[in-house]
Amino acid sequence: MTRERATTGGPGAPARSVLAIPAALALVLLLLPLVALLSRVRWGSLGSALSTAGAGEAVSLSIRTTLTTVVLSALLGTPLAWVLARSTGRWLPWLRAVVTVPLVLPPVVGGVALLVAWGREGLVGGPIHDWFGWTIPYSWVRVVLAETFVSMPFYVLAVEGAMRALDGRYDAVAATLGASPWRTFRSVVVPMVLPGVAAGATLAWARALGEFGATITFAGSFPGRTQTAPLAVYQALEIDPDAATALSMVMLLVCVAVLALLRGRWWR
Repeated sequence: MTRERATTGGPGAPARSVLAIPAALALVLLLLPLVALLSRVRWGSLGSALSTAGAGEAVSLSIRTTLTTVVLSALLGTPLAWVLARSTGRWLPWLRAVVTVPLVLPPVVGGVALLVAWGREGLVGGPIHDWFGWTIPYSWVRVVLAETFVSMPFYVLAVEGAMRALDGRYDAVAATLGASPWRTFRSVVVPMVLPGVAAGATLAWARALGEFGATITFAGSFPGRTQTAPLAVYQALEIDPDAATALSMVMLLVCVAVLALLRGRWWR
């Protein structure tokens, strides 16, 4: 019996062989554009191409804004994820729908929404300008607002899933020992869902790094101020395709390196 199974590959072998074909096609669809991108990079003139694309300023700005976005998402999104995970009622599906709308909203529409909310004549930005004479400048602040709007839902959903999987009896035990809700949240809940927090932060960072539509609509594309790496790629594509390819390659390598390191550390 054992020899027969070893020869035929076991009862699951036909299913695996059938599924291997679409799995291979899916892998090709994912890898082919990346391989094509790397094959088009002119390695001999890589330095000059990156200089033409303004890679240094754009990548530096992207790193600063995306890290700030992750911090904001963690500070504000973790309590929101806790509320979603522990709340019940008819209003909960509507609240979750509001939180997840940016996931499906076209990025340009998100940029328009940010503009009419925080712009000089916006719902919030208008009164702030009228009362205090202050307007959000076209700087990295607008970039962070745009990136946070589109990426925080990824963080919230990941952390909410981890908190829902956490046994609610831990809360009850902490309460019987005299811990306040805030201390329970800070000392019991958050440490136990750190892998989910790390996964959510990684997803939020990756989404923020690739953000384009909301950023260019709300913050513009000013080199050194609001031009992140995706915006620099888009501008370079119209001027020097080699520079756009080189900067795209840099972003690809950064994303792969960060995701691989974090996956090995937290998601094993």
